[in-house]
Amino acid sequence: MTADTSTRTDGPRSKRRRVLDAAVDNFGKVGFEHTKWATIADEVGIGQTALYHYFESKVHCLLTIMSTELECSLARARTAVAELEDHEEILRAAVASAFQVTPREALQARILLSHQDLLVSRRTSRQEEAERLRARELVREIEREWAARLRRGMDAGAFPGRDETVLVRLVLGLLNSVWRWYRPNGPLALTQVSDTAVEACVRLVR
Repeated sequence: MTADTSTRTDGPRSKRRRVLDAAVDNFGKVGFEHTKWATIADEVGIGQTALYHYFESKVHCLLTIMSTELECSLARARTAVAELEDHEEILRAAVASAFQVTPREALQARILLSHQDLLVSRRTSRQEEAERLRARELVREIEREWAARLRRGMDAGAFPGRDETVLVRLVLGLLNSVWRWYRPNGPLALTQVSDTAVEACVRLVR
């Protein structure tokens, strides 16, 4: 009943993309545990059995959302710093890129933060395990790129010399913590959150 989704495209008109969007909306707003798989099928307009054409399980869908968000985060930061040379500007742009998201991407970030424990233990399902390993490698890649940025700044004398691995984990921990409490319709605009986070991270690194 399951199918390999590794060669499927996630274009805006694909049903797989629509399943992911519906899952993000529901997992992000009411929680993974409280979302029925049948609800996703109803919103997309397909039978529940048809969901297994795209995802092996609800957990497989969740892990795909998590790895997708990690990919987006990596791409946002790379794009933001691509043409910059000043090390503090690079830091500011990389931090700000974490908040240059759509409301649905903000939900993806919340889902990722809420279910990071899934990345720790091996999954018995082949497709779930493949997606878990993909997400874990993306986490490592993000940390490596952040560490390299900070190390270049330290070597250039722009930042004090410290353990860049520990420092990166502190910075990323600060950024990720926002998704525990930020709500798109809350009292703070995301631009305000971004400005505060940028200044906090600059002070932390300095």
